[in-house]
Amino acid sequence: MRTTTKLRALLASGRIAVAPGAFDGLSARLVEQAGFKAIYASGGAIARSAGVPDLGLLSMSVIVDRLAAMVDVVEAPVVADADTGYGNALNAQAAARAFERAGVAALHLEDQTFPKKCGHYDDKSLVPVAEMVQKLKAVRDALHDPDFILIARTDAIAVEGLSAAIDRASVYLDAGADMLFVEAPTSEAEIEAIAKRLPGWKLINMFEGGKTPLMPVSRLETLGYHLVIVPSDAQRAAIKAMQRALAALARDGSTAAMRGDMVSFKEREAVIGTAAYLDRDKRYAV
Repeated sequence: MRTTTKLRALLASGRIAVAPGAFDGLSARLVEQAGFKAIYASGGAIARSAGVPDLGLLSMSVIVDRLAAMVDVVEAPVVADADTGYGNALNAQAAARAFERAGVAALHLEDQTFPKKCGHYDDKSLVPVAEMVQKLKAVRDALHDPDFILIARTDAIAVEGLSAAIDRASVYLDAGADMLFVEAPTSEAEIEAIAKRLPGWKLINMFEGGKTPLMPVSRLETLGYHLVIVPSDAQRAAIKAMQRALAALARDGSTAAMRGDMVSFKEREAVIGTAAYLDRDKRYAV
């Protein structure tokens, strides 16, 4: 079964899905091994893994290469962050084709101006509704797989208010989006209003320390959300762990004090499936 079909079945199951954020092949493997049925390829996490902020600094080709590396090592569907489509409608069309070739099951396109900002940064700006509509139509026309899921994201709450954000999302649904993503609601009342006033599949972004208050997944399911993304919590935990290991190394000359907080050599190789690669190598040995 294609991953696009898997994702559609997951969303149509009546149960909410949680897609933790990943940013490379290793983190994608870890998400899948933890039992999650979908993986979110966070544009922000990918940018930060390159050592730069989430300000649209990485090119589309860099993102596509990373997506392909992630898709290559997991079976679960990957939901990708396509930012603003990297330019105008034609750029968005080219990005959609490239993302589809990379093997992701869905992408979300947002209505910020290019270059974009992280959805939880301040001072965002938006393109006109008509421009976003044309981008969505261009992407819809570019996709080949009928099961590929196009997600329309609006960042309008912070710029124009909740009502305008809901109005924009409604227009984007009519333009061909399969799922709606209203970014950065700032209260439970806004989260509830979005779910109540918008039809169809809905995505919500939940992470510790953001502008959106955390709500239980079960409550979000009851409200009518279908997919929860948690973009960078795993990466933030990894940063903290690396800082601790490096501090121990600088202090003690080794990471012996961290032994209990690190996977073993064998555990690391199990995560990346080394034994299977070696078995396959033997199968083709001359």
